[in-house]
Amino acid sequence: MTILVTGATANIGRLVVDQLIAGGATDIRALTIDPDKAALPEGVQVVRGHLGRPGSLSAAFEDVDRMYLAPSPGTVTEVLELARAAGVRHVVDLSGEPESWWGSVCNAVEGSGLAWTHLWPADFMENTLTWSQQIRENGAVREPHPDTASAPIAMNDIAAVAATALLTDGHLGRAHALAGPEILSRTDLLAHLADALDRELTFRTSTREETIAALRPTMGDNATWYVDNVLIDFAPTPESLPITSVEDITGKPATTFGQWAHANAERFLAD
Repeated sequence: MTILVTGATANIGRLVVDQLIAGGATDIRALTIDPDKAALPEGVQVVRGHLGRPGSLSAAFEDVDRMYLAPSPGTVTEVLELARAAGVRHVVDLSGEPESWWGSVCNAVEGSGLAWTHLWPADFMENTLTWSQQIRENGAVREPHPDTASAPIAMNDIAAVAATALLTDGHLGRAHALAGPEILSRTDLLAHLADALDRELTFRTSTREETIAALRPTMGDNATWYVDNVLIDFAPTPESLPITSVEDITGKPATTFGQWAHANAERFLAD
């Protein structure tokens, strides 16, 4: 059974490869733009291609049974048509609820005629890395809503769920809402980072414009979208968050933010 991992050198796709290997998969194909720089584990078949250029995918889909689909809203319908024509049976997609900004991906997957499993993650723990420059320069983070609470999830836990869905048949036709194991406010997250970095960090409530300006050095042109769509509009009801989802699906405890912060502390200090 060949499993194709798209976006195999991107943040989550690379971790999906590792989780599949840990789960015993031996026939993994990895899609990447530049195979020469992929640095993937020995035994993984690396193929050149890009979801944004469906014409580059014919070799990638050959003899594939299941695939992990990274988000590709602009070309997802064409990619899925090619996958179905090549004989792919099951797609595990990283997307979001139909009304979300990634909803077009899950809608296209359901309309493709392929068996599917949706992964709908909450905000990523890794998103706090957008604070890194502010932390390095002045030890203060600027955002508009310090008390907004969520349950951020580590990318490696998303990858573990993806691998579980790819390696077993019990997740067909299911949409898995995913979250980390704890409900934390923005100030709680910063407190965990302060502990991991062993330094005092301050949260400063700021306006939309001040927040965009503070994030632009790390996020570039994406800062405005992120502030408007995530920091201002994203305010989930805490009791609705699926904080047991990772352990329920994989059988292993999810990563806490404190664990993640200590493991990734150096990333906040590097330029």
